[in-house]
Amino acid sequence: MADPFKYFRVEAHELVGELAKGLAELETRADAALVAKLLRFAHTLKGAARIVRHKELAELSHSLETVLDPLREAPVVGRSQLALALLDQMSAHVRAMSAAPEPAPATTAAEPTPEPPPPARLESTAIDDALGGLASVHGLLAQLRGVSDPGGLARGLDRIERELVEVRRDIEHLRLSAIGSLYAALERTARDAAALAGKRVRFVLEGADVRVDGPVVTALHGALVQLVRNAVVHGIEPAAVRTAAGKPAEGRVTITAHARGRTISIACRDDGGGLDVGAIRDAVRKRGGDPGALDAARAFELLLGGGISTATQVTELAGRGIGLELVHTAVAALGGEVAVETGAAGTMITLIAPVAVTAVSVIDVALADRVVAIPQAAVRRVVRVQPHDIVQASDGASMCIDDVMVPVAPLGALFGTTSDRATTAVVLDGAAFFVDRTIGVTEVMVRTPPASAAALIDPIVWGMALDGDGVPYPVVDARELVAAVGRARRVLPAAPARLRPILVVDDSLTTRMLEQSILESAGYTVELAVSAEDALGKLETGDYAMMLVDVEMPGMDGFSLVAELRARPALAHLPAVLVTSRDAQADRDRGRAVGAQGYIVKGRFDQGELLGLIHRLVHT
Repeated sequence: MADPFKYFRVEAHELVGELAKGLAELETRADAALVAKLLRFAHTLKGAARIVRHKELAELSHSLETVLDPLREAPVVGRSQLALALLDQMSAHVRAMSAAPEPAPATTAAEPTPEPPPPARLESTAIDDALGGLASVHGLLAQLRGVSDPGGLARGLDRIERELVEVRRDIEHLRLSAIGSLYAALERTARDAAALAGKRVRFVLEGADVRVDGPVVTALHGALVQLVRNAVVHGIEPAAVRTAAGKPAEGRVTITAHARGRTISIACRDDGGGLDVGAIRDAVRKRGGDPGALDAARAFELLLGGGISTATQVTELAGRGIGLELVHTAVAALGGEVAVETGAAGTMITLIAPVAVTAVSVIDVALADRVVAIPQAAVRRVVRVQPHDIVQASDGASMCIDDVMVPVAPLGALFGTTSDRATTAVVLDGAAFFVDRTIGVTEVMVRTPPASAAALIDPIVWGMALDGDGVPYPVVDARELVAAVGRARRVLPAAPARLRPILVVDDSLTTRMLEQSILESAGYTVELAVSAEDALGKLETGDYAMMLVDVEMPGMDGFSLVAELRARPALAHLPAVLVTSRDAQADRDRGRAVGAQGYIVKGRFDQGELLGLIHRLVHT
C-alpha cells in the first residue's frame, strides 16, 4: 500500500525543527522578522498537512499561528508556554509518523482523484534503465578482455561509449521532476479549500510533462499550494455572485507550466473577480498605514511583503497575511520573481525561476554540416518551400502562412552557415526559418551554460544538448529566434577564407565548445587544447594563426603560457588573446606585460569585438 506520508514526513520533520530553533531564539531577542519566519514555517506545515489529510498537525499548526500572530506587530522576549506545548504535540505526531506510517485514506466514488504515476515509480524506472546500461557496459568490457583484433576492439569501445552516453542520459533524468507530479496535491488543495469556503471550483493543470531540476519543483511546491488556495478563497466568487454576473457557477483555477529559455514559468490563473484593491487599501489603513494612490501592482507588492489580509476574520484558510509572503520568499530563494496580471476577468500570478537543466522535446534540423534543435512546442508546422512561395521586399523576404505574410530567413545565417539546399521552412509564431532538412523529434536535456560562459552565447541559444555520441549542440530559444529574424533577413558578408587553424586553450569543455562554435561559424578552422601543457605540445608540431587562452587553468596558467611563447624564438610571433572572467586592472596590465595582444573579459563578452580582433591579428 502506498505511503501517503512518504515526502511529508521529511518536510514535517524539517519544519518542526525550524520552529523549535526559532522559538528558542525568541528566548533571547524580540525580532519581528523572526516571528514572521516562524509564521511562514507554521503556515507551510499547515498547508502540507492538509494535503496529506493529517488533521491533527494541520489544526496544531493553525493554533500555533494564532499564538504567534500577535507577536508580529509587538514582539517580546520569552517563549509562550502555549507555543511550546503546541510544538511538543506537533513533534509527537511527527515521531509517530516516522515510527509507523499510517495507511492511505480511502477515496470515495463521489470524489475521484486522478493522479499521475507516483514519482517513486518514475525514479525506479530511470534507475532500472541506468543499471541496465551499466550492466551492458560491464558485459562488453568482459568480452573485450579476450579480443586481440584491433578492429574488434575499436568497435567494442564505440559500443561502450554509446552505452555510457545512454547511462548518463538516464541518470540525468533522475535529477528532473515533472510538474505533473504536483497534480494530486494541488487538486486536493483546490477541492478542500472549495469545500471549506462553500464554493464550486474545477482545477486544471497544463504543462504536466514539463520536467526541470527536482529541487526547483520541490521549492515551488509550497508556493503553488498557497497560490491555489488563495485563488479559491480570495479569487473565485460564490456561485450566486458568479451566476448574477453571467459567469458559470463553477469557478476555474488553472496551473500552467512552460519552459521558457533558461527559466521555468508557472502561472496560477483564476476566473474570479480580480484583485480587490479596495479591500487591500482598507487593510493597510487598519494596520495604521497610508495606502496613498494604490493601484493593482502596488497592492500586490504589499501582499507579497506579508502582514496584510483582506479576510474579515481569521480562519483555517485565510486571515494571517502570510500566504503570498511565503510565495515571495520561496521564489526569491531560487533567484526568481513573481508577477501579477489582474482584472475583472480574474487574476494570474506567475512564478519565474531559473533552471540549470530542462528536459524538452525538440525538432533537430540540419544546417549544412551542423545540427540545431528547436523546441517542438514552439513549432507550428514544417513546410516544403518552392521559389514562388517567397516574396522579396525592401526589408527582406516573407512567405504566406495561413493567409498571413510572415518574415522568413535562413536559420543558418544566424549560425554563420550557408547552404543552397534550404528548401524546408520551420514555422514559429511570428517568423519562419529555412533549414536544409528536419532530422526528427527527440527529448533532450537542455543544460544552461555556467555563469562564466553565459556571456559568450548568442541570445538565440537557450542552452546545449548532447547528441548520441555525447557531442554538444545548440538548442535555440524560440522567442529570441523570432526576435532575431531581422538580422538574418539582411545580406550577410561572406565568411573569411580558410586560414591556418586557431588554437583554443581552456580547461572548461563548455567554453571550448562555445568558442569553437563562434569561430567555426565565422569560417575559421579550430583546434582545441585542454591545458597549457597540452597547448605547448600541439604548438611544437602544428602551425597556427593565433591562440585564444584562458587565464585560470590547473598547472600552468594563461599568463605563464603566453610568457613561455614569447621566450621561444619559433613561437614568439604567434598572436595570443587572453579570454578570462578576471577583470582587475592588475590582470590586464599583467596580460600586456607577458605579451598578449588582446584581453577579453567573459562578463562583458561581445562576439563582434572578438571576431574583429581576430580578423586584425590574422590578416595583418
